[in-house]
Amino acid sequence: MNRTKGDEEEYWNSSKFKAFTFDDEDDELSQLKESKRAVNSLRDFVDDDDDDDDLERVSWSGEPVGSISWSIKETASNSGSNHECEQLKNRNSFSSYAQLPKPASTYSLSSLFRGRTRPGSFQSLSDALSDTPAKSYAPELGRPKGEYRDYSNDWSPRDTVRRLRKGKVCSLERFRSLQDKLQLLEEAVSMHDGNVITAVLIFLKRTLSKEILFRELEVRQVALRHLIHFLKEIGDQKLLLDLFRFLDRTEELALTHYREHLNIQDPEKRKEFLKTCIGLPFSAEDSAHIQDHYTLLERQIIIEANDRHLESAGQTEIFRKHPRKASILNMPLVTTLFYSCFYHYTEAEGTFSSPVNLKKTFKIPEKQYVLTALAARAKLRAWHDVDALFTTKNWLGYTKKRAPIGFHRVVEILHKNSAPVQILQEYVNLVEDVDTKLNLATKFKCHDVVIDTCRDLKDRQQLLVYRSKVDKGSAEEEKIDAILNSSQIRWKN
Repeated sequence: MNRTKGDEEEYWNSSKFKAFTFDDEDDELSQLKESKRAVNSLRDFVDDDDDDDDLERVSWSGEPVGSISWSIKETASNSGSNHECEQLKNRNSFSSYAQLPKPASTYSLSSLFRGRTRPGSFQSLSDALSDTPAKSYAPELGRPKGEYRDYSNDWSPRDTVRRLRKGKVCSLERFRSLQDKLQLLEEAVSMHDGNVITAVLIFLKRTLSKEILFRELEVRQVALRHLIHFLKEIGDQKLLLDLFRFLDRTEELALTHYREHLNIQDPEKRKEFLKTCIGLPFSAEDSAHIQDHYTLLERQIIIEANDRHLESAGQTEIFRKHPRKASILNMPLVTTLFYSCFYHYTEAEGTFSSPVNLKKTFKIPEKQYVLTALAARAKLRAWHDVDALFTTKNWLGYTKKRAPIGFHRVVEILHKNSAPVQILQEYVNLVEDVDTKLNLATKFKCHDVVIDTCRDLKDRQQLLVYRSKVDKGSAEEEKIDAILNSSQIRWKN
């Protein structure tokens, strides 16, 4: 395309591309202006809140302060890399930044163009990185080397224990000698912190032989108690038995061995294991309990096998009407007694499943036996058995009702099992305390008991109050009216 001379002059004067000129000052000034515009555009993009002065400032090398090339030079000079600094001096243009090798630590552009601390002074790169304004775009730098001492091996036993108490990470592997380990344990005990003591004991348990560990803990009772508790919690029965055997604690050794029966599920194997526990050095009271436990499990195995056969045959009425909900194996003694009173109440004393046999064999107290038998027979609504349970005869042949648990408890159990009102009234009348009798009769609506008691007390006012609680026109209201109109009663009020 051919242009005239006038067109070419107009093109060069109007375009942003300037023609070559030998005027160094104009060229340098234009570069400075272009660099300033690039820097200002980047700063506006990164941080809109920075307010810059309109004044243009340059460094000793003639470059505008805040330009990318100047900032990179500052970084290179602070890090002591003279080689990189020489390369940067030969690259003053904005486009040369893309050719620079990427430094090891990456800084955001905003950290390179932070601004001035005061008029007339400028921040270096290190100052800009140490500055912590409310709005910072620079990534978090590495922690000081001092903070990484948490993971070093130069802590003393006292410092290690203190850091463990604060929940900080500390390695205990540096304590290799026995003296250092024992000193660490002493410091942990002096801190009176159970978690720290347990942590040190776990380390000693892992790094010391059993003989040395037991020998040293024998003279350190606080640490010894913590180790025993820890072994019980984690269920390390083998080490716990070795420890008690070393300490010659025979009774604790026997109890620890006895607890192992809880891990045996098979009834026959558990019975054989309990048989081996009978001869262990228990106290007199504990020895009796171990013997009873073995005998009870032996009885339960026999009862369970027999009842399972009767239930599967379907020939026994009690098992047809009330099928068993669970096995009797490994149940407590009271539960076994309730089971026997429920399914085998009328059996002869010579059988293993007889309630009376269980009572005599395991020396069950009278109150416990009566309470359990009452609950079982009342649940079956066997009121004749309930009546026979409390009926006694004296040496003259006279019968009398007696309840070792108190008739007030008998009434509550009977009401819980939906006993008829006539049976409730019979046992409410047997309550000796008058106030308790009135409260129970009112609570369970035993009207005849309330009316007769008020009449015997000659309490007219209380009888009038109770008259308002019964149904209108009922037999109870008529009975109360007849008593109130009687002239043979001398009322107290």
